[in-house]
Amino acid sequence: MPDTGGVRRVLPLLLTAALAAACTGNVSAGNPTPRGGNGLAAGQVFAVSERDPAPDLSGTTLDGSSLDVGSMTGRVVVINFWASWCGPCIAEARNLNEVYAETKASGVEFVGIDIKDEKTSAQSFEQAHKVLYPSLFDEDGTLLLKLRGQAPQQPPYTMVLDRQGRVAARFPGGVLTSQLLAPVQTIAKEAG
Repeated sequence: MPDTGGVRRVLPLLLTAALAAACTGNVSAGNPTPRGGNGLAAGQVFAVSERDPAPDLSGTTLDGSSLDVGSMTGRVVVINFWASWCGPCIAEARNLNEVYAETKASGVEFVGIDIKDEKTSAQSFEQAHKVLYPSLFDEDGTLLLKLRGQAPQQPPYTMVLDRQGRVAARFPGGVLTSQLLAPVQTIAKEAG
């Protein structure tokens, strides 16, 4: 009789790896996800002359409040697309909290956008990882679709808006504190 115990031990590991790969894979043809040599996000910061306005991103947060990113013009806004089922999103949650805590005094706001997720799972994620900022609930991915052709259509994805509401930087994939902090601080120092 074949040994199925080994299969039972390996199968959960394979499923976890497949889920992690699914939420960090490349996007549609023509819009690859840039990565550093370590598999983490390769960030891109845009010169002021190369920045495009961000799309309208508004809706209801996980706690039921209304939130409109457009109303935050005049402040730097870091937007992170995430989901509770995404392994790299779990890994980067602490990093995002660290950058938020370090930059909020300089007029930087953070907004999460929970995509393609169940509300209770997303709320549990926020509690478990002590997320310090609000998240819009985007169950069907409508907000993410507004970035089609400009951003990966799977989490994680982080973008930084300058004080005029233009996309100043973007980070497809999970981010480390060291990758995100300096660009956010630099953008926050720009004249409004």
